[in-house]
Amino acid sequence: MKKPFLLILAILIISQGFSQKVTKEDSTMIKNIYNASLLDGASYDWLDDLSNDIGSRLSGSLGAELAVTYTKEQLEEVGLDKVWLQSVMVPKWTRGIAEYSYIETSPGVTSTTDICALGGSVPTPYGGLKAEVVEVLSFEELAVLGREEIEGKIVFFNRPMQADLIQTMGAYGGAVGQRYSGAKEAAKYGAVGVIIRSMNLRQDDYPHTGTMSYGDTPEHLRIPACAISTNGANYLSATLKLQPNLLFYYTMNCKTHADVQSYNVIGEITGSEYPDKYIVVGGHLDSWDLGDGSHDDGAGCVQSMEVLRILKKLDYKPKHTIRVVLFMNEENGLRGGKKYAAEAKRKNEQHIFALESDAGGFSPRGFSFDVEDAVFKQVKSWEPLFEPYLANWFTRGGSGADIGPLKNEGMVKALAGLKPDSQRYFDYHHAANDTFDAINKRELELGAAAMTSLVYLFDKYIY
Repeated sequence: MKKPFLLILAILIISQGFSQKVTKEDSTMIKNIYNASLLDGASYDWLDDLSNDIGSRLSGSLGAELAVTYTKEQLEEVGLDKVWLQSVMVPKWTRGIAEYSYIETSPGVTSTTDICALGGSVPTPYGGLKAEVVEVLSFEELAVLGREEIEGKIVFFNRPMQADLIQTMGAYGGAVGQRYSGAKEAAKYGAVGVIIRSMNLRQDDYPHTGTMSYGDTPEHLRIPACAISTNGANYLSATLKLQPNLLFYYTMNCKTHADVQSYNVIGEITGSEYPDKYIVVGGHLDSWDLGDGSHDDGAGCVQSMEVLRILKKLDYKPKHTIRVVLFMNEENGLRGGKKYAAEAKRKNEQHIFALESDAGGFSPRGFSFDVEDAVFKQVKSWEPLFEPYLANWFTRGGSGADIGPLKNEGMVKALAGLKPDSQRYFDYHHAANDTFDAINKRELELGAAAMTSLVYLFDKYIY
């Protein structure tokens, strides 16, 4: 009876030693990845060029066109096996001259406030719009008031992001519906315009834009939609309590144009064993027009580019083909993500993993995974490798808007999203202060290293 026991014991010892060896090799590789990003990284300089030399990159704009050219050139300089552009038609919306608004408490007594048009909004009538204001916190409250209380007035949606939610993406999700559908819902009751409290947990004077939709509202019934800063929203709400019949004036000159030609930017390192199986890492190249889009999502783009640069620098030969995709038009249409997924389906390309960075360039805390149970069990075993870098928060959850269509088309088995510290993200999201000076070089580089490490592990161990 001793021999079988000794045999089993020997197998366990050998297996444990092999596991330790693999872990040590992976730990060394990940350390080299972090060193390459922190000591000799390219992401910060790339983002400097993208933000300061090119600037905002709203789909259909000159900035977006310049960004396509710039990032393609940089990926070619990295020396990838293939770099190309994937054409996609995108919407074009322009803001026009700066918006202007004020609160009028009595004839001639006004105070200006900070607003911006929501992306996709129609303009105000020539000369602007002035009307009484009705404040609501929800669509249900809107329905209770009905046409009798709303017709001919401006609806002010003032539901704040829920401050006691530690995960701020959840707070955003709980409030953003009023921005997206507020104009559609208010128009049903005869409102002449809407004001939306900015999606921001901080109290400041920056209005935050973002996409909105009129749904099936006929064009002649569409009403102008603007965002108001959190300070402005608080002031308007407090003033309404004192003077319910105050008037709000605003003027916007935005315009929707015909769709225009644009591109996803794609580059790849060909796999050594499975060249027809793909790992994708990416972010969205477009941004809103108020700032320069450094956090949303210039950071995600340069981090994704850096993944392939680091692997090349370390002379790592991936088993699978690893692609970087810089998606166009995430902000107001998701055309780039949908086009990439449609083309992948048309070509019957097998994607084993897709990773997106679209939550700002802050310190990485880990990743959220949309994967099968068996894969998630494997992924959880990697947490100790990320613990020295404080990026070992691995959870189940969503991944990213641009890679979501790959799942919808059945073209990918596993998805993940980089999860940076989110507490400051909505201070900048879609606002004029989303600029390069808000980027911390070290935090940006830590995120790129975490992403590269995860791609390396998926390439080595999964599928």
